[in-house]
Amino acid sequence: MKNAGFTGDFGANEFESVMALVRDYFDGLHHGEVSKLRAIFHPDAYLKAPGLRRGLEQWLDAVASRPVPSEQGQPYDFKLLSIEIIKDQAMVKLECPLFDHFYVDFLGLLKENGHWLIVNKMYTDVREEL
Repeated sequence: MKNAGFTGDFGANEFESVMALVRDYFDGLHHGEVSKLRAIFHPDAYLKAPGLRRGLEQWLDAVASRPVPSEQGQPYDFKLLSIEIIKDQAMVKLECPLFDHFYVDFLGLLKENGHWLIVNKMYTDVREEL
């Protein structure tokens, strides 16, 4: 994870906890590990892209039914661009290239009951159209 800018009022433990969640997110995407992804999302999370809204289970079904990037020889080129943590909320910005797409994801996290979970995901494909 490189090119990261970090801001906010947080302790090292909070930063490490959010970083661990981001690593699990990247690993889950790359290896198609639905159980790992489910564990880091709040059950009522919604995933939003321009013109597309999906509940968590709809998105996880899509992840489970697509080819697995690691098995297709896709590079692990995910990048953490920024993290902002303010008390019990965080916003994470990521680059997530997958197959023919180049996604930029914004993940909204909340810390509840001592654990960070993704409560919202917004994403768009910034790849240039050919």
